Amino acid sequence: MITGHVFIATSLDGFIARDDGDIGWLLERDSAGEDHGYDAFIKDIDVIVMGRGCFDGIRHMTPWPYGLPVVVMSKSLKDQPLPEALRGKVSVTDQSPAEVMSGLAARGHRRVYVDGGQIIQSFLRAGLIADMVITQVPVLLGQGRALFGALGADVALVHEQSRSFASGLVQSRYRIAG
Repeated sequence: MITGHVFIATSLDGFIARDDGDIGWLLERDSAGEDHGYDAFIKDIDVIVMGRGCFDGIRHMTPWPYGLPVVVMSKSLKDQPLPEALRGKVSVTDQSPAEVMSGLAARGHRRVYVDGGQIIQSFLRAGLIADMVITQVPVLLGQGRALFGALGADVALVHEQSRSFASGLVQSRYRIAG
């Protein structure tokens, strides 16, 4: 069975980026040497699904940061060519979350890292997220791109674990109830 998993950081007031997509407030955080669990998380993942916002933030990184296949969900990028360096590493789709997961399952994928605020919200609405690791950064942005928005119905969570780090980050793991 295929499952979706979230690993993401937010400001204390729930934003994943500023309105313009800037995440400098997260990148400048001094947490050198701290293991926040990302390496262990990504070891159990076999494909990454992200939205255009996430992709736009990383598409020009060299070297490419992922050794896993990446699927970008975007209607506007669907018919645009990918840079040569990303061919075979990134695919773009305009399918729904359920269609994406069905296609990934048909190709043998089982654990999907779902990244990006709007994409996470759409996967939650579709009931396709199994668990979430959310790391809160001790900064208030006041406004920006929210991790959570309108979901259509309550999403009950089961708290599994929280831990804090010397840098002030607090990380909680939740399982989707039901």
